[in-house]
Amino acid sequence: MTAVTLTIDGKLVTARADETILQAARANGIPIPTLCHVDGLSAHGGCRLCLVEAGPGGRLQPACVIKVAEGQDVRTDTAKLREYRKLILELLFAEGNHVCAVCVANGNCELQDAAAAAGMDHLTLDYTHPRREVDLSHDRFGVDHNRCILCTRCVRACDELEGAHTWDMSGRGANSKVITDLNQPWGESATCTSCGKCFMACPTGAIFRKGATVAEMDHGRAKLDFLITARGRKQWNV
Repeated sequence: MTAVTLTIDGKLVTARADETILQAARANGIPIPTLCHVDGLSAHGGCRLCLVEAGPGGRLQPACVIKVAEGQDVRTDTAKLREYRKLILELLFAEGNHVCAVCVANGNCELQDAAAAAGMDHLTLDYTHPRREVDLSHDRFGVDHNRCILCTRCVRACDELEGAHTWDMSGRGANSKVITDLNQPWGESATCTSCGKCFMACPTGAIFRKGATVAEMDHGRAKLDFLITARGRKQWNV
């Protein structure tokens, strides 16, 4: 595979031509925040938290889907980017019902961690307070649409790791939400295998294990990382 040389935050790095800016940056110890991205699953580019300045005029581009290029000059941490990322996080909090103090994922939530890292201690936007339901029809898990950020990680984990494709997206704009099968209650799904991969992939408290109380839920990401690695190496018998 052809190698390319580019500059990231003033550091000269080498990467494979088929790698993304995000992959090249992380391989060289340069952090770029993400929410919808999971290594080993297909890139989605939906949350836009990984925006970087790349190309002529410092064009804003999502690092998780844009490929590296020879001579590329990339900046990952500028005042402009910090402002945009903070605004993205504010929008996510404002358009949902995220009450960290009473969430099962409090202290173990990627949205919460990203907000803290961005220095977001309050909102400058008005809360929309949408009316969203909680589905508790499944025997082992529940889904709280109030905490969902529409990252589609559950959709991709179910499709690409389990092969069930129970989860999908429905609606547009403010009416968008994740659904099971043809918008049936999760507990009535004919395709769900109850494997828990969607739960492990969820970055917030949107998909939770029944019985979990405030701040005690662990998503088990280490197990998901193992499954993704095993899939790539074809180690299904491990």
